[in-house]
Amino acid sequence: MKVFAIGDLHLSSSRPKPMEIFGEHWTNHWDRIRSNWMNNIGSEDIVLIPGDISWAMNLDEAGPDLDSIGKLPGRKIIIRGNHDYWWSSISRVRSVLPPGMFAIQNDSISMDGITFCGTRGWAVFEDSEDLEHDIKIFNREIQRLKLSLASADNADEIIVLLHYPPFDEKGAENQLAQLLKEYPVSHVVFGHLHGASLNCVTEGYIDGINYHLVSCDYLDFDPKLIIEK
Repeated sequence: MKVFAIGDLHLSSSRPKPMEIFGEHWTNHWDRIRSNWMNNIGSEDIVLIPGDISWAMNLDEAGPDLDSIGKLPGRKIIIRGNHDYWWSSISRVRSVLPPGMFAIQNDSISMDGITFCGTRGWAVFEDSEDLEHDIKIFNREIQRLKLSLASADNADEIIVLLHYPPFDEKGAENQLAQLLKEYPVSHVVFGHLHGASLNCVTEGYIDGINYHLVSCDYLDFDPKLIIEK
């Protein structure tokens, strides 16, 4: 069994949005992801998708995108990204997921001896136009991660999905990263970063945890192998 990760798929079956506007390297990006996925991922493998899955604005619009992912090999675990406006209540989200696709929100899921936790996260910038609002959301995300990690009863190994990186723009760990160190977290996958932000990425082995940026454009649209058992 292998665990892969790739985020920020930005699919748009119902609400077409050509991703080439963000650079020529995005041309036919979903076809490239699918090709790499099918060449490397088997039915018993696990694929982590840490947010920004679809540009859809509601669950009906998101359906074709979720189904397109569901048709690919492997078991998929997803969390919400900042652009997943279609993500409503967790019960409604789970009701439309294809077989073999699982969503995390305030809880966790265990597969093959590994427990998967996660939350979206958030970014707080000192020069934000609405700093108080951003701090409120960030604090809520800390609580969501606490709930998720606390639900991992006596887990021997935890892999965490975040959408936002658990570091600030200078590479310093934030409160999410500090919380992760209180649990047996071995790997953290996150996305959100694109463009110029990819020039100053914080990842790698830090204080006992392996951090992986898995935005699909950062990975050249090829799911990254996180662990193999």
